[in-house]
Amino acid sequence: MKKPEFDLLIKNVRVVRPHGNVVFDADIAVTGGKIALVAPGIDVTRARAVKDGKNRLAFPGVVDAHMHSGIYSPLEEDAVTESKAAAMGGVTSSLNYFRTGQYYMNKGGPYKKFYPEVLKTAKNRFHVDYGFHLAPMDATHIKEIPELIEKFGVPSFKIFMFYGSHGLHGASDAQRDFLMIGKNERYDYAHFEFIMRGIQAAREQMPRLANQISLSLHCETAEIMTAYTKIVEKDKSLSGLAAYSASRPQHSEGLAVFIASYLANETALPNINLLHLSSRKAVQAAMMMADTFPHIDFKREVTIGHLMLDITSKAAELAKVNPPIRPREDVEFLWDALLAGELDWVVSDHACCRHETKIPKRYFGNIWMAKSGFGGTEYMLPALISEGTRRGMSYNHMARVTSWNPAQRYGLNSKGDIAAGFDADIALVDPGKTWTIHAKDSPSTQGYTPFEGLELSANVDATFLRGELIYENGEVIGKPRGQYLFRPTA
Repeated sequence: MKKPEFDLLIKNVRVVRPHGNVVFDADIAVTGGKIALVAPGIDVTRARAVKDGKNRLAFPGVVDAHMHSGIYSPLEEDAVTESKAAAMGGVTSSLNYFRTGQYYMNKGGPYKKFYPEVLKTAKNRFHVDYGFHLAPMDATHIKEIPELIEKFGVPSFKIFMFYGSHGLHGASDAQRDFLMIGKNERYDYAHFEFIMRGIQAAREQMPRLANQISLSLHCETAEIMTAYTKIVEKDKSLSGLAAYSASRPQHSEGLAVFIASYLANETALPNINLLHLSSRKAVQAAMMMADTFPHIDFKREVTIGHLMLDITSKAAELAKVNPPIRPREDVEFLWDALLAGELDWVVSDHACCRHETKIPKRYFGNIWMAKSGFGGTEYMLPALISEGTRRGMSYNHMARVTSWNPAQRYGLNSKGDIAAGFDADIALVDPGKTWTIHAKDSPSTQGYTPFEGLELSANVDATFLRGELIYENGEVIGKPRGQYLFRPTA
């Protein structure tokens, strides 16, 4: 008897590729964790195992390029539970922002000591493939950039532009302690410039990798936010999410985009990612800078939270995040920009912050005392499909902004498409299943969600990671199989 040539055959699906504007009926054959063949009518006798796709949409596994596993809970816990939530949402690659300082591992010092501990802690705990972006917090970290790329496979770096003189959760005068940097170190515009010069020097040293070495920036201006926070805290006409948005005004984002872009031009660093743009002013500033500096390859990111929530949300302080949730007119502008192709990828910015950590009971109703950030990786794809379909967004465009674009930028060259040779990362989606978000149904340990009660019209039925079924019908399956993504991948 002839030995089957495929490990798995997923029959009867509608394949969504990130290119073109067509969804087509086909079967997907998998061998050795890779897609071997995508074609209609593949004979079931050619495969060891057969899965009926039941005419579901087959999306490329989501590359959630902006997560924060290990920020509010130990990494060894978050890696397990929050990657389960990711699998539930069709996510197969989790890229997590990480840094030295308070939160995360609560340690300072060089990355050559810090990062191996991160990798050791993460190993065999993620249910999806995982990697990290790193933030150079001091001069030592800048010197380590070439080693981080070559030895550890980290080609993506981050600047938190407001950290120098504004806190993670609001105004703060204790930033050096928070960042755990030395007395002679400053986290300021000059440091940002030197990070850019360090990354560009590494790109020049490594021309083969240069295209996928990039810098991401959280664009908000500390001085403006600190001044406005003082004003807004005294204004009793504002409260909740409206107050927090006003305390970190939209022009603070726009100005930071201008500064980041000018520094990128000054340092000749062409690969710049502008993270979680939340407002009309931020997007317009980003588009102006793309016109001003056409030689810089700007990528523009938006989160599912900023697309689905506005300041009237009943979640109130549970939806506190940086940059803030904005008024409805900003949300509508973000959708217009996304549909026009002006935003390059959608992410969750997932930062699991348990209820008791997010805001103690005695401070309920006080936006200023809540911590920033919330989870939502499990809702990103179904929410984007639900709302995007209503607004006329094609499935192919959705696959582009959830998988292909971030995979290409961040060096995941075997991810992001359903085609021969790519990793068999697949999300099977029922686009006609209406359901309501309830935090209790998620494997995340957060215990609440700002998306509570939101009715969606699409559901992830099953998730495959490199050809292995890791999630189906509400259950995460098996032990953690996630592999570390040493980037750029082959």
